[in-house]
Amino acid sequence: MTGFTVYPAIDVRDGRVVRLAQGDYARETRYEGTPLEVASRYAEQGADWLHLVDLDAARAGGYTLAPLLGEIARHTRLKVQTGGGVRQRDDVARILDAGADRVVIGSLAVREPETVLAWLAEFGSERITVALDSRRDRDGIWRLPVHGWTETASETLDELALRYADAGLHHLLCTDIARDGMLTGSNLALYAYLHDTVPSLAVQASGGVSAVADVVGARDAGCAGIVLGRALLEGRFTLPEALAC
Repeated sequence: MTGFTVYPAIDVRDGRVVRLAQGDYARETRYEGTPLEVASRYAEQGADWLHLVDLDAARAGGYTLAPLLGEIARHTRLKVQTGGGVRQRDDVARILDAGADRVVIGSLAVREPETVLAWLAEFGSERITVALDSRRDRDGIWRLPVHGWTETASETLDELALRYADAGLHHLLCTDIARDGMLTGSNLALYAYLHDTVPSLAVQASGGVSAVADVVGARDAGCAGIVLGRALLEGRFTLPEALAC
């Protein structure tokens, strides 16, 4: 597959680079270096894109990383897709105005798809990434947990992905909740299923990456890109090794 993109990820909480296990704020690991230092290192190692998450805003609303976006723009040539706490149309506009190339919309995209579809029409398919965190139920159906993953939306992953695709969405980030931050390997069957079900979407794999083989596997499963978080921060493999794939 051509055009495969590697997205090194930085999750920020209280100004620090952190990772959460399965999205649990009580299971946080902190890493050395400021967010700008880590972003600069990824840029020096050859990254074109950065995936940046505001964990404080994801919990409380009110995106806080606009100053960091400005610093990244001044010190690197990275393109940035970023989100966290996006709840209103003005949040999208402010984040784009601050220098982001794409705004990532997660929970609201599940709870209020009509709202996000309107933003997609207004801002365009290259400025929005919809993030669908998914969990497979006992019947093998990919469900979409909301409200801190404590409730489940009525629409399934494939139903909502198809709905967005029909409305012109291009970029879909899909995380297997069970594997997020766990270093247990990417769920390649999930991404192959998404590729077969909604081939028009440029799917970004996320969750569980532990080795370069996961990068290769995501590409071969039809993904357009992969988000790399904990594995890079902990040196399981290097960004140049991932980019070489």
